[in-house]
Amino acid sequence: MKLPTPKYLTLLGQLTSTILLAASLPTVTIAATSDTPAVVAPTADMTDGEIRKIDKEAMKLTIKHGEIKSLDMPPMTMVFRVKDAAMLEPLKLGDKIKFKAVSDKGILIVTELQVVKTLQ
Repeated sequence: MKLPTPKYLTLLGQLTSTILLAASLPTVTIAATSDTPAVVAPTADMTDGEIRKIDKEAMKLTIKHGEIKSLDMPPMTMVFRVKDAAMLEPLKLGDKIKFKAVSDKGILIVTELQVVKTLQ
């Protein structure tokens, strides 16, 4: 006679499988140089965008973006500051990006950025 498996053992098995799967996925981290942009593994909370204007002197980007869920912001085109001026170096107008932004005392700041498709 086969006894039913307790629910907690089934959940524990599923959790273990999920952790093992996540541990086997590759991560990507490449250090940035003056010739290459920093590449980070995209996260679920990054937003799609397109570079519309680059102001290196003011460390600002104009981005046409999708919904930014973490800021409860609908899709629009707007200006963001960047956390680090080096983030602007590899960018070109029209580049497709994924980015993460935060609000610091009402100022929107891009903290992470990944070029998905660049215009040549």
